[in-house]
Amino acid sequence: MILQERLDLLAELGHYLRNGGDEDLDTAIRLACAENGWFTEESIRKSTAAIATAFLGREKLEAWAKQYAITDTPFPAKTIGLVMAGNIPLVGFHDWLCVFVSGYRAKVKLSDKDKRLLPLLIKKMGGWEHESWAYTAFLAEGEPLKDFDAVIATGSNNSARYFEQYFGKYPHIIRRNRNSVAVLTGLESVADLYALGNDIFTYYGLGCRNVTKLYVPHGYHFDALLEALHEYREIIHHHKYKNNFDYNFTLCIMNKMPHLNNGCLLLLEDPALQARIATVHYEYYDELFDLDALLEAKATEIQCVVGNIKLRSLPVLPFGTTQEPGLSDYADGVDVMDFLTKL
Repeated sequence: MILQERLDLLAELGHYLRNGGDEDLDTAIRLACAENGWFTEESIRKSTAAIATAFLGREKLEAWAKQYAITDTPFPAKTIGLVMAGNIPLVGFHDWLCVFVSGYRAKVKLSDKDKRLLPLLIKKMGGWEHESWAYTAFLAEGEPLKDFDAVIATGSNNSARYFEQYFGKYPHIIRRNRNSVAVLTGLESVADLYALGNDIFTYYGLGCRNVTKLYVPHGYHFDALLEALHEYREIIHHHKYKNNFDYNFTLCIMNKMPHLNNGCLLLLEDPALQARIATVHYEYYDELFDLDALLEAKATEIQCVVGNIKLRSLPVLPFGTTQEPGLSDYADGVDVMDFLTKL
């Protein structure tokens, strides 16, 4: 398949997802939810809709691809190993997309937590265009990843150390834990604070683009924030989220830890960026200038910053948009297409 044929096929996949898929997708969603208690039909549909809108529009795909020197060969010239995470539905789709558009073959190690959705999408594409089967292979359970030219692996800080040892001699991108933060000034509108809830609660806070840390000025009043975030209180009815909320609330009570509680989220003063599920940390700052320097020092730990301010060191997204990455919003700021096209 030449590049234009691959882009055309991706656009067809986008049309399929925007129209809600079919019975095969419905079945894959049911199985995915049964195998991973954190996955719900709502969260999976949210992910597929975001992929279809942000990644699979024909004009967006063509404009994005034009930025790179893609070798237009009819057959895959290289094999790229992909080790995917499973924290949110289809979290590895963008990596696979980059490999496919580059004209390479993806050899995919799926997470046990998300093993139904991407194979279904590849199967659909194979039904529409048989030649696309040559571009993706999935490893069987327990099968080692080998015979590849480069690798892209996503995992925790612990698994990243293993990835470094195993894949270090190959061209690679290895991702570790990152978290997202919000900078508040106290001048935010109710709409801003409500939108922040989307950054916090979407996918139950399990993604690297979820806000887990707030920076607030000294003297900040939390009442309006807690009230706005209480609008997401339905999340507490999800049994796994509620179990985490109850556990963390119990820890706060037993250990006499100061905290703020609105019934669906706990706020704890803590310098750490990473927070437990159903909790968000906060930290006070004096001046934005000093905060800018602090965030710059932590840049390798931060995926996104949201707020109504500007920073010298990092880009700042509007409230409510962390879960809306575009084709050029590469995880950890590493341009995957540039990496692939320079192999």
